[in-house]
Amino acid sequence: MSPLFRKIVLTATAGALLSGGALAQATTMLPPVHKFGSVEYLSGGIGLDESRAIEHASPQWPLTLEFAAKDKQRADFLADVKVRVRDAHGKDTMKATSDGPFLLAKLPPGQYVVDATLAGKKLSENIVIKEHGPTKAVFVWPGEARSKAS
Repeated sequence: MSPLFRKIVLTATAGALLSGGALAQATTMLPPVHKFGSVEYLSGGIGLDESRAIEHASPQWPLTLEFAAKDKQRADFLADVKVRVRDAHGKDTMKATSDGPFLLAKLPPGQYVVDATLAGKKLSENIVIKEHGPTKAVFVWPGEARSKAS
């Protein structure tokens, strides 16, 4: 084996080992998975480690929801958002209360309506989950919703 080839193999092996460790660490920082019927979901993102772990895992989940409040001075991530997902026939597919600014869900392909409610103010979004690739929806309330939710 030539010295150059050996160096390339060693570098690639070290990179694979290091990235595997980062993946394992990110996975352990994920919040627990819950179920509503047959739909698995997780929610969280409080703290930098958990937030990064969720962002790292989100491409593996068909749906990512993000919750924030924004006014002229600042934007804040939110928790305690009531989430309801209905299928194309209006049937409840999932109901949950977010434990942080992110909610990931394993929904089958199809059309859905997502209702997200904070302090009595409901925002709705029509989404389509495709066979391949994740879907993301961001819900942003005006800044005053932040103070009402506290």
